[in-house]
Amino acid sequence: MAGNTLLFKSNYAVSSKIEPFYKGGKVQISHDEQYIFCTCGPKVNILQIDTGKIIHSIEQDDQEDITSFSLSPDDEVLVTASRALLLKQWDWKQEKCARSWRAIHNVPVASMTFDCTSTLLATGGCDGTIKLWDVVKQYCTHNLKGSSGVVHLVEFHPDISRLQLFSSSVDCGIRIWDLRTSKCICVLESHYSAVTALAFSPDGQTLISSGRDKICSVWDLKKKAVKRTVPVYEAVEGVVLLPGTSDYSQMGVKGEGLHFVTAGSKGVLRVWDSSSARCVFTQVLPDAPALKIEEGDLDPRSLMHLLPMPRSNRLATVTAEHNILIYQMPALTVQQQFVGYNDDVLDVKFLGKDDTHIVVATNSSQLKVFELATNSCQILYGHTDTILSIDVFRKGSMFASCAKDNSLRLWKMDLKSGHVRCVAQGSGHSNAVGSVACSRLKKAFLVSGSQDCTIKVWDLPDPLPDVGCEPVLMTARLTEKAHDKDVNSVTISPNDKLLASGSQDRTAKLWSLADMSLLGVFRGHSRGVWCVQFSPVDQVLATASADGSIKIWSIQDFSCLKTFEGHDASVLKIIFVSRGTQLVSSGSDGLVKLWTIKTNECVKTFDAHQDKVWALHGGSKDDLMVTGSADSTITLWKVSPPDVSYAVRFSSDSDVLEHSSVLRYSVVWNTNSRSCLDAQAVLQVLLTHLSPEEILQYQGTRTHLEGLIPYTERHMQRISRLLQASMFLDYMWQKMRITGGIDSVNLDDDEMDTSPQSIFIIDKQPVEMTDNPVSRHQQEDEEEDLEDSEKTEELLDEDESVSTSKSARVNGMKPNGVNRVVDGGQVSSEESEDEDDVMEITAKSCRVYTIHSPF
Repeated sequence: MAGNTLLFKSNYAVSSKIEPFYKGGKVQISHDEQYIFCTCGPKVNILQIDTGKIIHSIEQDDQEDITSFSLSPDDEVLVTASRALLLKQWDWKQEKCARSWRAIHNVPVASMTFDCTSTLLATGGCDGTIKLWDVVKQYCTHNLKGSSGVVHLVEFHPDISRLQLFSSSVDCGIRIWDLRTSKCICVLESHYSAVTALAFSPDGQTLISSGRDKICSVWDLKKKAVKRTVPVYEAVEGVVLLPGTSDYSQMGVKGEGLHFVTAGSKGVLRVWDSSSARCVFTQVLPDAPALKIEEGDLDPRSLMHLLPMPRSNRLATVTAEHNILIYQMPALTVQQQFVGYNDDVLDVKFLGKDDTHIVVATNSSQLKVFELATNSCQILYGHTDTILSIDVFRKGSMFASCAKDNSLRLWKMDLKSGHVRCVAQGSGHSNAVGSVACSRLKKAFLVSGSQDCTIKVWDLPDPLPDVGCEPVLMTARLTEKAHDKDVNSVTISPNDKLLASGSQDRTAKLWSLADMSLLGVFRGHSRGVWCVQFSPVDQVLATASADGSIKIWSIQDFSCLKTFEGHDASVLKIIFVSRGTQLVSSGSDGLVKLWTIKTNECVKTFDAHQDKVWALHGGSKDDLMVTGSADSTITLWKVSPPDVSYAVRFSSDSDVLEHSSVLRYSVVWNTNSRSCLDAQAVLQVLLTHLSPEEILQYQGTRTHLEGLIPYTERHMQRISRLLQASMFLDYMWQKMRITGGIDSVNLDDDEMDTSPQSIFIIDKQPVEMTDNPVSRHQQEDEEEDLEDSEKTEELLDEDESVSTSKSARVNGMKPNGVNRVVDGGQVSSEESEDEDDVMEITAKSCRVYTIHSPF
């Protein structure tokens, strides 16, 4: 290729992110209905409804979780309460704290609200007291005592001339406080469980209360008595009165009496006539199968909040899965939907003609389709267990999904409306389906790989049903027992003639799709194969493995052509970019890497995630990339402009400067903890003897130096932990009292004899290790390359599979590491060099002393 110039990608820049912005707690909509305020740990995130973007984030300096907040009716003042027992007043548009003061409550504030004038603020505490504050003159005006337990609900009467405050606590009563006398004038008793919401009629004479005791009470505030009890047969979390000025006949409203909307555990909105106590309308949701919910768990589709938007005649609901839906009345059509928390992202693919949407699989049975322009989301129901994989047909209007419910489904998008519906489904596997692949040339068939070790080929129905029709059933045309262990990945060649599969049995296989005959086996990985991909232009196959390597194979003679090493842990996904001349990989180390195939060079390392990057996909125009991680973040990447990219000229007579080669090799060595010390020594010599100007003259120096940063930081963290562990070990040595042996020996702290003694009896029997979650977490973060020995392969034979690893993330667990003890208690760690493990094993190996520590 002498004289030819190849333009390669040198950098991706983060274009946008879909991050968790709501993890439960209070949600409030601004009076002008442009913003949604919601809590997320120590922050209040402010979402712009029109764009779906987080435009402001109010964060506590002390990082204490926010327990409650309230926005004033004039949308000017935001007050937050945290576990630090501080109240803070914010200019939220500038993200500045105007002032802060002690809450006076002895325990955190549980509820908070403003009056209609935006001057009085009421706070309900977990100590059973209610405080009122004048936010203009900045002092406490009332201290109301008498409630029992946590005051979880406070509301001012809408008629400020009455100067009344309504509150509810764990005694299930509704207290009415006269603010002129600071006394409770009445307790409304009707509920037998927590009161969740209050709604006042326009004239202020009627109050409707909802509770988790499955009833709503209609109160006459003049008589302070119940007018009617409405049984709603579900735990109600929110109630909103329908205004009488609009036509709500589509919602069953025919008379002029008070009608109200409830939201609760059934996950649907219902309209009730307060005079007759009858349900006049029930919302119809898209067909959704029954979910596998364990006893005592909350249905993820249940509604936790119901918020009115009277200016635009809309309603907003918040689900138990932290999704916020905005409905347009009276038809109750979903206008917008935002996902507050995605949990672990297991797969993500671009969707739509111009990559306008992405479809996401998380730790749930629902698929989420995001419109990238607005972040608005559709939630697709169909599967009954966790969805594990997605694949998209060319031109992006159809895609397939597979799940732990042993089934796969085919989905189709209406390009005009953007609505997605299931058009076909198939079942036949006897275990979870971990991977699915779509045909490339035509929309003709699907291939699925399962944990039952089989591969199935499914023909698509012809013709395909339209969106909105009943899904048709698919049947498998071919079934093949493909591997000895779980099938983790399947992929179809660009010409639809070949199929490749990767498995936990550490092999990849090549198949003919015509009859599923085996053409060859790719052997060489020392751990399970997570991903397989065909090159779009060359007759090669790329595989990614849990051994931390990527391999390129010839599909002619099944030989390994290239091996890429650089990830600290399992490589989970790979894609070809730049017309097959480069690779992008993602791993368990949270890193995404860009590789040039010809030079075996890692061009760039991207550190934008905090946990395993399970999902990776490239855009149809090769200028976009999307990644999804177990940290609940979806990152959209865009190729840097051409002036930032670099051109590499290959010529047969080109010379590479010696120093440049040494620097490049040092970057590679630095990615492995076993050789990082050598890399750092070489770097020290280079930086000592060469000026920065000289180093920057070498080709690719800036890229090499940027590649050094993330790994060097990790090495520094490991060295810091090692230093801390060694100090603690030294401290234990000084404080221990040795017992056992032939005679008991007493040693003073200042006169300890550290010479060899016979008082230590070393247990040379094999030590049985017990699982330590902390140790396993550290081993996963610092997983290293493994030796290619038979004993190592036997130890690693129990490697994590698609189901166990992804299920482990659901249960909050990490995959096990592998340690062994040899030669009288010395430790050989196959996956980590962390000294914490060494200290733990040493303590278990020496059984003749006890440690007395002041901790």
